[in-house]
Amino acid sequence: MEKVLLICASPRKGNTAQVLSECARVIEDNGLETETVYLRGKKIESCTACGKCAKIQKCNIDDGLNDIIDKLRESKGFIVGTPVYFGTARGDLMAALQRIGYVSMSTDNFLSWKVGGPIAVARRGGQTSTIQELLMFYLINDMIVPGSTYWNMVFGLERGEAIEDEEGIRTIKRFGENVANLIKKIN
Repeated sequence: MEKVLLICASPRKGNTAQVLSECARVIEDNGLETETVYLRGKKIESCTACGKCAKIQKCNIDDGLNDIIDKLRESKGFIVGTPVYFGTARGDLMAALQRIGYVSMSTDNFLSWKVGGPIAVARRGGQTSTIQELLMFYLINDMIVPGSTYWNMVFGLERGEAIEDEEGIRTIKRFGENVANLIKKIN
């Protein structure tokens, strides 16, 4: 069965995790398997551009990211969700994505034709710039990003507030549907 890997970049069990759970549920309701990986508790380092990944077929830094890369290699879809901090994605997520992209480009381009996209959750603003920042990863890695009925952003500060953003959740659910249906069509 086709699988979609989701990464939750929130350091807490809060809004971003809840929003990703809604997205995963819709994907599963549409006949695909999902797995969510949480970055909380991990110490993801930045890429050092050592180039060793081309030889060893994985990242040279041993901080748990290679386990995520292995899961991603087996997946047909890839969605990242992040809270917005100071108008941008969390630094550990960006470090992870840069290293994942470097390994993919230096080895077998395993990201090519994966379906997915970013989700941004914030109290008040910065979601669109965060989505734009994250889209750069998807586009440079030859990935397919389906649309939705609006941008993949949800508003909420206190735990549980994001789920109350009806338009945001409706947008995320439609995005999840589109990811699942597109994966089924191209596979």
